[in-house]
Amino acid sequence: MTIHTAAVARYFEAWNATDADALAKTVAAAWSEEGSYTDPMADVRGHEQIAAVIAAVHEQFPGFEFRQTGEVDGNHHIARFSWELVSTADGSAPVAGSDVVTLAEDGRITSVLGFLDRLPEA
Repeated sequence: MTIHTAAVARYFEAWNATDADALAKTVAAAWSEEGSYTDPMADVRGHEQIAAVIAAVHEQFPGFEFRQTGEVDGNHHIARFSWELVSTADGSAPVAGSDVVTLAEDGRITSVLGFLDRLPEA
């Protein structure tokens, strides 16, 4: 497993954690202390704020999980990958996106730039 795929695996562990304690632990394992997360709906920094964004998504989409689509593409300390938010009940995936992450020397994420490729119809 490369530094890129390992970081992305930890990223999905954090995004799929629903218990508050597990969420705090997985965010700390995935992101550096001053790590950031930016997408069209959020721009946060630090473990507590990142965990709050993840918890809010789970409140909005209960019974959904994040799944990687395709391979991780990495070079130096940068990786990009795509994902879907999938219903565990029926397999529908109303939200999809692509993220670019920057990694620290220890392999944890220092920044995420997220792009939403598909959103639910209003």
